[in-house]
Amino acid sequence: MKITFGLSLALSGKYAAMGRQAEAALRLFVADANAAGGIRLGSARAKVALECVDDQSDPARCAAIYRALIAENRADLLLGPYSSDLAAAAAPIAEAAGCVFVNHGGTADSLYECGHRSIVGVTAPASEYMAGFVTLLASLKFWRKRVAIVSPRSPFAGAVSGGFERAAAGRIARRRGVRVRVKWYGDFDPLSTPAALFPAMRRNRVNALVSAGSYAHDLAVMRAVTADPRLNIPVLACVAAGVARFRDDLGENSEGIVGPSHFEAEAGHVPTLGPSPREFARRMSRAAGIAEPDYPAAQAYAAATLAGAALEAAGALEQRQIRAAFSNLHVTTMLGEFALDPETGRQIGHRPLLVQWHGGHKVIINLEPPDDSDSLEFPSGWRLIAAGIQMLRLNRGGAPEQIEDDGEHAPDEHKKDEGGRIDGREKD
Repeated sequence: MKITFGLSLALSGKYAAMGRQAEAALRLFVADANAAGGIRLGSARAKVALECVDDQSDPARCAAIYRALIAENRADLLLGPYSSDLAAAAAPIAEAAGCVFVNHGGTADSLYECGHRSIVGVTAPASEYMAGFVTLLASLKFWRKRVAIVSPRSPFAGAVSGGFERAAAGRIARRRGVRVRVKWYGDFDPLSTPAALFPAMRRNRVNALVSAGSYAHDLAVMRAVTADPRLNIPVLACVAAGVARFRDDLGENSEGIVGPSHFEAEAGHVPTLGPSPREFARRMSRAAGIAEPDYPAAQAYAAATLAGAALEAAGALEQRQIRAAFSNLHVTTMLGEFALDPETGRQIGHRPLLVQWHGGHKVIINLEPPDDSDSLEFPSGWRLIAAGIQMLRLNRGGAPEQIEDDGEHAPDEHKKDEGGRIDGREKD
């Protein structure tokens, strides 16, 4: 007896680096599961097979692959592709066929707002990526946190930036001085965008910046911001900072930059299902030669592990039973807690970690919610942040007191160009 997990992954194209890690992790899972005797289905055990096809990072090709997996190759369980745009192409096809769709690689909130009943979210949605960064900002000692958001036009980026804005508008964050001053919507062209955007950030005295986009977008933003000596932005965050190659690509300018991460080998999760974070990292290094596996690898392995548990709980390959079994799973994997909203399939248990680059390595920040008092001291859990102003890049472009400001500059008027839109914020 055999159970086939089917999916497409970007083994070439713009998402190839992440897709290849996910494939390596899934092949490791198949080897592990079969070495343990396979998946128990009722009174029998079934070996696991993997049907993985290169979607070339193309949504149209991805959609065609999932149609074939359902109609021709007869996969028993569908796993999702990497990236939100590819998951958005595949999810409706699985839904129309009544097939469970285990979404480990797409986190745009819109995937759970389409009324799909077969989708299973493995990780927290994108709107929660930067919630921890708002908590960090609210806890910092300097009072006025004037934030710029740089975001391309995509469902994923919109969810990340929208979630940040909602968190920043919360009572405690506003009381602690967090204000969004400048927003840029659109592509970031290193040759033209800085000339339009950076003067607005200087006029608004921006001292914290969030980049919420693809890896390439975030890298371009951080390269431009850290290379401009006229900018004095001590607190930088981007989605790409959670990826191991970020340090290699950005070099020493990665120091102090903060980002969300779904997986870190040093995370303290104690799994009730599957390997520990450190064990997974060690085994990925041995099996696939990946010394520092990123979150796409961990998410894919965790998704397959959860799928195995749901299949065993369902005791059959009937898709509705499998989907119900997912809803009843309340376990901990190397990613943290797993719990599903049974109606939407949205992940409600897992929360992203917050990491910061320090000495060429990612360090997990143990967040503590800021109190609602008038104290401006660092909470005890912020030893990393409080250790020195260099960690916050406050030595870049000037002394910390140059960032402090009792007044506010007048906001920019609304501006547009072909690359994006700048929104100046109203005066508080």
